[in-house]
Amino acid sequence: MTRAGFVAIIGAPNAGKSTLTNRLVGAKVSIVTHKVQTTRTRVRGLAVHNNAQLVFVDTPGIFAPKRRLDRAMVEAAWGGAGDADVIVLLVDAAAYRDKEKGGQASRSAEDVARIIKGLKEGGRKAVLALNKIDLIKPETLLRIVEDLNGQFSFEEVFMISAEKGSGVKDLADYLSAHVPEGPWLYPEDQIADVSMRLLAAEITREKLTLRLHDELPYALTVETETWKELKDGSVRIEQVVYVQRKGQKALVLGKNGKTIKEVGSEARKEMMDSFGRKVHLFLFVKVRENWGDDPERYRELGLEFPS
Repeated sequence: MTRAGFVAIIGAPNAGKSTLTNRLVGAKVSIVTHKVQTTRTRVRGLAVHNNAQLVFVDTPGIFAPKRRLDRAMVEAAWGGAGDADVIVLLVDAAAYRDKEKGGQASRSAEDVARIIKGLKEGGRKAVLALNKIDLIKPETLLRIVEDLNGQFSFEEVFMISAEKGSGVKDLADYLSAHVPEGPWLYPEDQIADVSMRLLAAEITREKLTLRLHDELPYALTVETETWKELKDGSVRIEQVVYVQRKGQKALVLGKNGKTIKEVGSEARKEMMDSFGRKVHLFLFVKVRENWGDDPERYRELGLEFPS
């Protein structure tokens, strides 16, 4: 008997959700950076494990939202959890470890507590996956698990390193046994259900996020405006990078256009690897001051526009 179901991976920003999703899928379907709040929409990655098809929903980080885009991202994350057959709460053990010291660790613990409160209020079950265990002493890990188990009755607890892969197979074994029995939901060779247009835009945004500093990555968005199939099997992709101010446009372009050229080169190479074909990529940078309040931009990202 085959099984198939949706698995939502939720957690605080920068817990490693995208890294875990890519690890479980066995391919890169969600962008990964060292900056928090990189994932903006729900990304579904597909994997077959132990005769079960697992549909992993990589959600934006759940945190205390301040901007309209923040609210849309948090709503998308809870929406992904609401539709799931199994919920995995991923906790960055390294960030959670020293919560009494304040700073980022304290904020991470606050975000986790907020998520647990939401799970309780929704009457949802969840499993706990403690991530980045390779950075933590065993006795500290046990203390963290004891702390979290005191806040919520988890169905199961897993110790993993999403980056290195340790413990991930045990998690996959559990998930494949706990999704419903039934036929597979997607073709066996499909690894994601996001459109190629959106995936291409996310690849470019990842390269921009890795290269730019401070708050600029959060003030821009990337859209694939045209996708043209060419006779030789290659594809011509035109994308627009929207920023909110003229000064930001200059930073994205770089001196003599150096930054945007390098970003385009890196993005094009990854697209060719991902799509298995030659890619002709053209990037344009435009100022759109209030793109964060434009409903059309949210539709492009697959997000609901919050009122």
